[in-house]
Amino acid sequence: MINTYQTSLAAPPVPPRLNRSIPVLMPGPLPSRGHSKSLIRFLVGVVLLHLLLSVGGFIYLYHTSKKEKPASAEGKAALLLSEKQETSYKALARMIVKHTAQDPTSGYLQWDTKHSVLRNINYYRNSWLTILEPGDYFVFSRVTFSKGNSKLPLASMVKLRKNEAGDEKTVMRAYCSLESYNRSASNPQLCTATQGEVITLEKGNQLSVWVQDLSLVDYNEEATAFGMYKV
Repeated sequence: MINTYQTSLAAPPVPPRLNRSIPVLMPGPLPSRGHSKSLIRFLVGVVLLHLLLSVGGFIYLYHTSKKEKPASAEGKAALLLSEKQETSYKALARMIVKHTAQDPTSGYLQWDTKHSVLRNINYYRNSWLTILEPGDYFVFSRVTFSKGNSKLPLASMVKLRKNEAGDEKTVMRAYCSLESYNRSASNPQLCTATQGEVITLEKGNQLSVWVQDLSLVDYNEEATAFGMYKV
């Protein structure tokens, strides 16, 4: 017969194994006061150096920008001059109408080339303007009529052809009307057909103004004109 005994005492601790290492913490030496002062001096030196570099860079940029101001002013003047020169060389024409004794028939208006303004645009047979530089042109026409016609409308048309031998086509058209077909010195009747359009033109293209009755046109140079300029 086996007797069992119970006890309240805890079991003895298990001794550590010989092949297992146990870490041991060793207190390290505290930094000396001299080392701390050296570190503080180093940090202060870095901050001062950064501050000096920032101030020096600001002074350099200030003086550089101050020296460049006269150059920029000269550059602006040169740019304005080049723009003015470019504008002065742009193609344009402002034609003064020329009065010729003709029968009352349809035809092209003729222009006084001696008193007209032509720049980089040629004229052909006193009626046509020839394009020398391709591009977009603003074309304008103003024709004033001093008489009316009971059978025909008062109309002006800008004609375009590819070259001297090309077919003509109407690219602009304008009308006006008079209240009375009879004109007297005390009560003259006038109307003006005005038109303007941006047209893309090629080198060699020609334009002119055509009316249905040349005898009805007012040939005052302020009343009837034709021209264009390159945009």
